Amino acid sequence: MNQRGRLIPAAITASAASAWRWAAAFQTRFLLALLLGLAWIGPAWWNRRILFALPIWDGMVILVWLVDLARLPPPAAVKVTRRWSEPPSLNLDSQVELLLENTSARALEIHIEDDVPATICGELPAFTLSVPAHGIERASYTIHPTARGDLRLGRTFLRYRGQVRFSERWAMADLSQSVRIYPNLREPERFTLYLVRSRQIEQEKRLKRLMGRGREFESLREYRESDEIRDISWPATARHGKLISRAYQVERSQSVFLVVDAGRLMLARTRPPRDSGELESHHFAAATLPTKGGADSETGPLMKLDYAVNAALSLAHVALHSGDTTGLITYGRKLQAFLPAARGASHLRNIVEQLALASGESLEANHALAADSLMTRHRRRSLVVWITDLAETAATPEVIEAASRLLPRHLVLFAVVGEPELRTLVGRPPDSPAGMYQYVAAQEIIQRREILLRRLREQGALAMEFLPGRLSSSIVNQYLRIKSQGLL
Repeated sequence: MNQRGRLIPAAITASAASAWRWAAAFQTRFLLALLLGLAWIGPAWWNRRILFALPIWDGMVILVWLVDLARLPPPAAVKVTRRWSEPPSLNLDSQVELLLENTSARALEIHIEDDVPATICGELPAFTLSVPAHGIERASYTIHPTARGDLRLGRTFLRYRGQVRFSERWAMADLSQSVRIYPNLREPERFTLYLVRSRQIEQEKRLKRLMGRGREFESLREYRESDEIRDISWPATARHGKLISRAYQVERSQSVFLVVDAGRLMLARTRPPRDSGELESHHFAAATLPTKGGADSETGPLMKLDYAVNAALSLAHVALHSGDTTGLITYGRKLQAFLPAARGASHLRNIVEQLALASGESLEANHALAADSLMTRHRRRSLVVWITDLAETAATPEVIEAASRLLPRHLVLFAVVGEPELRTLVGRPPDSPAGMYQYVAAQEIIQRREILLRRLREQGALAMEFLPGRLSSSIVNQYLRIKSQGLL
């Protein structure tokens, strides 16, 4: 992504301060030294005067502790910095680096703990570093975010000790900051790279052009046997005395609108099957983009909304690189975000930010509101990619009726996030009465969903059901097919 570096959270630096008013503690060596003083009790059986050596010994140990504590530099002599290697993305590993700078004249052994939420790091990051005088040491840990949106990171806690190791100081550095967890940012880059290689995009100074079977005039050239008769330019043929054909390119400056449902049905969590191909059915779109070994095959389990957000971002990235304008609607009971169709790096960043903030709601989504908003605010004919799920009800789901209202003006790609579990049940013969009931119920659900999608297809929509693990690649493939065939 062109502006991916701008999405990296800012590095934050703070000097350590005392954790509380008396931020000092005893080390293990101090306690062992006190216990060693009990050895004077043995000789005291023969001479009780030797017991006076015990408080003297303890006093000396405490004095050494005080001297060791006094020689420790103040907490302000330690500076801590938290740095991010890349934007934190959903379900992807990334590195966070901690830098400890010792500005004092004494070497320190510092134990550091970073207070981060469990949603990005399962275990509390903790390290013990030996930092030389006027030196810097680094430590890094891996985060794996499991939820999108904004979250708050807390302070960093320190314990450092000197050479004698009788005492230690407790301190903290206020590295509190808010970071945003983005959708999968590697997936769009993978699709764009494939697009560049497979479609042979010609690089120009300010844009990248996708050649194909579109109907936008590009240039004139000599007639070839594979050219259609309708593509012959008869005026140019008359001028040159030989057959001249028109060359076309895929239309640019078209509009693509992404509509992402964030209602209760999209809160369901699902894990993509290990081999999605085993569960493909005849009405699942065949993917020509690679679907294995990349971000599309990341393990979950993720919410259906997370798969929808990743797919929307992937399509937005490809569409903008293809010269089209892209808009976005995310909605639940109310509109969460509405971005008019536009292009450019700054617009792509706005899409990333809004998709990162798309949050699932426990109520049924207001699909009619999304359709009305699109019809009112965007009148130009566009490709509307509606990513949603279907409720298992006897009546026609509201989302089907809402999408049907867009068909007179727009070309609708109605993408339903499929249920891998249903495909698994149908793919295995039942081996018990309970298994038979589950098998029949799964078949009924699949057939009903297919009937609903068939109704949309009869009205002119491109209605399909996609497996969660192939949602991004399948939607991008459908977009490329629509562009190459000039359906829009």
